[in-house]
Amino acid sequence: MQDQDNSRRDFIKAAGVGGLGLVALSSPWMKALGDNNSKAASDKVRIAIIGVGSRGSYHLNYLKEMEQTDNIEVIGVCDNYQPHLDDAIKITKGTAKGYLDYRKLLEVKDLDGVVIATPLHMHAQITIDALKAGKHVFCEKAMAKTIEECKQMVDTAKEKGKILQIGHQRLFKPTYIKAIEYIRSGKLGKVTQIRAYWHRNNDWRRPLPSPELERQINWRLYREYSCGLMTELASHHIQVANWVLGKTPVSVMGTGSINYWKDGREVEDNVAVIYTYADGTQFVYDSMTSNKFYGLEQQIMGDKGTMELETNKMYSETPPQPAGILQLVNDIEHGIFDSITVAGASWVPETASKYKGEMICLDDKIDEGKLQLIGLVNAIRQNKPVPQLMEQGYYSGLWTLLGQQAIDEKRVVTLPASYII
Repeated sequence: MQDQDNSRRDFIKAAGVGGLGLVALSSPWMKALGDNNSKAASDKVRIAIIGVGSRGSYHLNYLKEMEQTDNIEVIGVCDNYQPHLDDAIKITKGTAKGYLDYRKLLEVKDLDGVVIATPLHMHAQITIDALKAGKHVFCEKAMAKTIEECKQMVDTAKEKGKILQIGHQRLFKPTYIKAIEYIRSGKLGKVTQIRAYWHRNNDWRRPLPSPELERQINWRLYREYSCGLMTELASHHIQVANWVLGKTPVSVMGTGSINYWKDGREVEDNVAVIYTYADGTQFVYDSMTSNKFYGLEQQIMGDKGTMELETNKMYSETPPQPAGILQLVNDIEHGIFDSITVAGASWVPETASKYKGEMICLDDKIDEGKLQLIGLVNAIRQNKPVPQLMEQGYYSGLWTLLGQQAIDEKRVVTLPASYII
């Protein structure tokens, strides 16, 4: 843990002084990690969490750690499911007050900001209410359930002059940050396609304490509360594709179905979408829940190389040749010294390269989940939104939902001009 804390300090220092080179230009939010951690009592940031299930508890544990290092205090936890609320109060060792109704929490006058980790369909209303109550907001991805709600959230944040940060933690992940630096410097050449996938082999269900809680516990499976694979998984990779390309799509087409889990769910168990950008570049994405062999990956492909960001690997289109005896062994293995059969093949199949590549980032142990919360706290302390973070979350949210619309309506979908910010 101490080594990770030291790495974190070095990373924050580099980000704060622009030591990340080109990343300072393409990721201006990294400056929010600079040393703005005043220990003065008047600068203490008071935070509460609304929604303390699995994801909310993840944030709560980090924030409790940060009480000792970042001059914050978790003063409230809120959930309408009593077992989750009880567990959260235990995590705080009773120092945070518990609330079943988030509106009562928002009445607390010395509360600076809230972290919202509720089911998707609740994001917009709670966010808007919090902003109107004068609180800064960190809302988990995906941003909201409709594009209209996404726009209302942004409009309210601007109107009230408050921070609205959406939880896309890959924006703070060292491998992704280094990859962006390489891409901006031309190391991959011209990026012409991005491919991503997220494959699992499970029914996505959580155990029920009692049958009547099915829709409350397994909300991800029902369209009233979620858009399934698109909002819960694809939203991560859509954000990264937009970040890599430095732009947003102009259209999306897609398809999906329930072809395996015939269990009453209302969201697809497999989806495939293609996003097209103005220059013809495409982002191709698919997700399924009946086969986990390929897992998840984000592949950035240019004419000079490929990056696989989830596994921290980079592959050149012209890999270095092995030297000396290794080259000799390689030549023999590939039959250079063998006699050529008269009736031999006149072509070689273009199978996948066996080149094992190299690491993108040598130190990828820093936890980006904590870094995004550090950025939030520093922004709250300065009372100043982190540059471009709201826009990153907004356009990811919009295009996630437009992808679902393309699947539902079986047509090419574009973004109405009125939603451009």
